[in-house]
Amino acid sequence: MTNSRVPVRGGKALSMLKRLGRLVRVLAAGGLLAVAGCGGASSDDGPVRVSVWAWYPEFKSVVEAFNASHTDVQVEWTNVGTGPDQYAKLKTAFTAGKGAPDVAMVEFQQIPTFVILDALVDMGQYGANDDEPLYAEWAWSQATDGDRVYAIPVDGGPMALMYRKDLFDRHGIPVPTTWDEYRVAAERVKAVDPGAFVASFGSDGGWINGLMWQAGCRPYGYSQAEARDRVRIALTAPECRKVFDFYGDLVSRGLMATDPFFTADATAALDSGKYWTWAAAGWTPGYVAGSLKNTAGKWAVAPMPQWTAGADEQGDWGGSTFTVTKQAKNPEAATKVARELFGKSKEAWDVGLHKAFLYPLVKEVAADPAFTGKPYEFFAGQKVNEIFVPVSEKLDEFQYTPFQDFVFGELNDRAAEAVAGSRPWGTVLEATQENVVAYAEQQGFKVDR
Repeated sequence: MTNSRVPVRGGKALSMLKRLGRLVRVLAAGGLLAVAGCGGASSDDGPVRVSVWAWYPEFKSVVEAFNASHTDVQVEWTNVGTGPDQYAKLKTAFTAGKGAPDVAMVEFQQIPTFVILDALVDMGQYGANDDEPLYAEWAWSQATDGDRVYAIPVDGGPMALMYRKDLFDRHGIPVPTTWDEYRVAAERVKAVDPGAFVASFGSDGGWINGLMWQAGCRPYGYSQAEARDRVRIALTAPECRKVFDFYGDLVSRGLMATDPFFTADATAALDSGKYWTWAAAGWTPGYVAGSLKNTAGKWAVAPMPQWTAGADEQGDWGGSTFTVTKQAKNPEAATKVARELFGKSKEAWDVGLHKAFLYPLVKEVAADPAFTGKPYEFFAGQKVNEIFVPVSEKLDEFQYTPFQDFVFGELNDRAAEAVAGSRPWGTVLEATQENVVAYAEQQGFKVDR
């Protein structure tokens, strides 16, 4: 990242506006939903009221805790839908110039999209740069661009390997520490139970992204502060290819299943012994505890296998932030809400950790023995955060494009073709690269490879 700012002037500005207009229309396609106006406002007779859109679990209690501890600002919360549903409504509101909330929950990969649409407030002008020491370095890097603060990190998804400890122990299969050992484990799983698989290849863009991150792949590069109309796409780099070569081999040999994640079939497979592992994230303990009833107490968590023995490379799957939209009537008050809804609030994190099962990106919260040393009944009392916390601490910088939805969609679709046997695995990334570059250039970006 850099603090330099390169403005677009004159005829080039008009050209970029036209290009961005096309991008807005593409991004908003399919999401032209009516959105009620909900900007927060101040009142001479009472506190500033700030509207918030978010889908965090148990978020009502977080809002109540904030409102109880603040007399100058009060939050009015609405859940307008999860992930893509909310983003469609946000893009519609941004295109229309009205209807957006003051504060919006936004996943990390979505931030560049909303930045290039000129939809987010730079919270640095309201003191948000002071928060940098609070957060995991990699998360702060993704939420900012130079000294511009576009988002306040909340939760993340450092990755580790969840595995059926009872089955690995029963059959004497060592827990893999490298991906080569994972391939051997996959072969042994199939040998002892022909109906079982080492895992499923879920064709999930965020999951694939986390695996590539862990492999040292950095396929994207974008900084509006450096060059608003320039992006790097390098999906065919060797570090990226090895991930698809590896997983393509396991799927092709029948050692890995292909159920999409978070479906009834995938959940049943995890809960029946059909799948023995899952390269999962720091929010996993909450998800599995609520979904897998038959195998509670039979799972454990280990560090992710490494591509090179003795290495310590890590990846992340998921994570979210609070942003302030440019439709906020009082951006300073909205920034206060974005910074303090979670921040270092003990009340908010009591809910976030123990009811919503978020993985905290506030370093002090993650390092607290109450979190790091927490035993999980689902994992037979294992203190699994002793695995996840060091992962987050070791993550390095990773960037996204201003059209990451399109990129993830391409990765998912091309991988699905390979899963179906209609595309060679070796061409998944090449086809994705070609399509993403063409799309970027159509939107007026200069593409570095």
